[in-house]
Amino acid sequence: MNVLLIGASRGIGFEFARQYREAGARVIATARDDAGLQRLSALGAETMQLDVTDPASVSALGWKLDGEKIDVAVYVAGVFSTEGALSPPTQQSFDRMLHTNVLGAMQAIPQVAPWVEAAGGQFAFITSDMGRIGGVSGSRGWLYQVSKAALNMAVVAAQPDYPRAHFVLFHPGWVQTDMGTAAAPLSPHDSVAGMRATLQTLKYQGKAPTVPFLKWDGTPFATW
Repeated sequence: MNVLLIGASRGIGFEFARQYREAGARVIATARDDAGLQRLSALGAETMQLDVTDPASVSALGWKLDGEKIDVAVYVAGVFSTEGALSPPTQQSFDRMLHTNVLGAMQAIPQVAPWVEAAGGQFAFITSDMGRIGGVSGSRGWLYQVSKAALNMAVVAAQPDYPRAHFVLFHPGWVQTDMGTAAAPLSPHDSVAGMRATLQTLKYQGKAPTVPFLKWDGTPFATW
């Protein structure tokens, strides 16, 4: 099995790399800096330096992957902020959030999806239940909410252009990572193990279906 992980230097992405390598998969994993690349290399992953906020960096993915067949690709890269709607976001904060969580994924899809199609594989995107329009309870993480709702739309809109790849949106749960903090109830191991098991059990027949929006354990959301 060939696995591509975009944004794998720590947290959920690193745990994906660890578990897939433990299962014997070939893993190609990206990170922004040398320290992240070294951690991934120590797992036995093949590494690529990639900054998802830099379109020129993402555009190189296509030729770096030329000729590959990717069974599973996962876009993990993301950032979070807590500010709400009581004050306007700064342009700097907006640009950072949308570039990482949305533009990076939109840049990556045309570079990666053809190689996922070549394998008839799956392309998963780590999103959040905070991106659900029907689940809004307040403005905490306002920019993050907007970015994840936009990511969801981008993925759903792109799916018909790549009918031999199967896109999936995952809410990973509230996970014990730098972003989720130690107060989170879910370990990276359990979150990733649940998503991996879900990917293994998803069944497709013929043309790719509507993009599923799932919790880490495979439970679908009732509404978007």
